[in-house]
Amino acid sequence: MNKLLSPGGIIAALLLIAGVVIWTGYNRLVGLQEGVDAAWSQVENVYQRRADLIPNLVKTVQGARDFEQETLQNIVDARTRVGQTSIQGAPDAQQLEAFESSQSALSSALSRLLVVVERYPELKATEAFRDLQRQLEGAENRITVERRRYNEVTKAFNTSRRRFPSNLTAEYFGFTDKPYFKADEGAAKPPQVDFSG
Repeated sequence: MNKLLSPGGIIAALLLIAGVVIWTGYNRLVGLQEGVDAAWSQVENVYQRRADLIPNLVKTVQGARDFEQETLQNIVDARTRVGQTSIQGAPDAQQLEAFESSQSALSSALSRLLVVVERYPELKATEAFRDLQRQLEGAENRITVERRRYNEVTKAFNTSRRRFPSNLTAEYFGFTDKPYFKADEGAAKPPQVDFSG
């Protein structure tokens, strides 16, 4: 009994407690980081699904007589930029910004295509185009869901990383905050609708 209360026994007990705290904190952070990496992989999967639909969409649209080639070229170029943005594991803030920028350019090009298609009723009437349009809408919905899930697991990781005493373990072992997906710039501002004219 006296050995446990001796200075050596107290120091050993404190070291044991510190070791357990570090060990459990480290393992929790590793598990949460794996969750972030898995969620990021799913985000990449759904974006890749959308990118895989584009060649078929371009071929279908090219079949329309006198279709605007500039619009198609913008989509092809945007898809190429998306393909050049590769990230291993969950991204840091700079990588996520580059990823979002290339994906946003592709989304804009697709939106312009769908607006231009309105001038081509024969194209809109084809079953192949309607099917691709439905698949793109489904891909966009999946993207929204997976981005939300990624943000949820990122929040859990970042929260754990910043709490005491996990923050000490995180700093020592180099666990850094993970960035969030953010709404597109101007998304909070309602669109202006003008029926005059």
